[in-house]
Amino acid sequence: MATSFAIGVFIGMSPLLGLHTVLGLIAAWLFRLNRLITLAGVYVTNPWTIVPIYSFGTWFGARIIGMDNIVPKIAWSHITLGGFLREFRPLLFPFLIGNTVIGVIAAVVSYFVIYKAVKNYHG
Repeated sequence: MATSFAIGVFIGMSPLLGLHTVLGLIAAWLFRLNRLITLAGVYVTNPWTIVPIYSFGTWFGARIIGMDNIVPKIAWSHITLGGFLREFRPLLFPFLIGNTVIGVIAAVVSYFVIYKAVKNYHG
């Protein structure tokens, strides 16, 4: 149970936005994990938590790689989709690094929390 949840948490916090559910089901099938518990871990990242999680992960990734200024100056009155993507391109690497590291940490912590909770419940 703890492994299923931890892998779900890692996948849910990974930077692979839009693929979390599919990846959770694939991981559960590949590693013979409990699908329901894996998806519960995946859905730790949901519409209410995704902005704070990804924002913190991007900030954390910027700190890891030594990036000082992570907020681009944008002329919002003249922004286009192409301009928006160009302005935020420098944040892609911190986003990938930070959210992957946060996902690993959260998975390890959640494994031990769930393991202890299940052990105490069956104790």
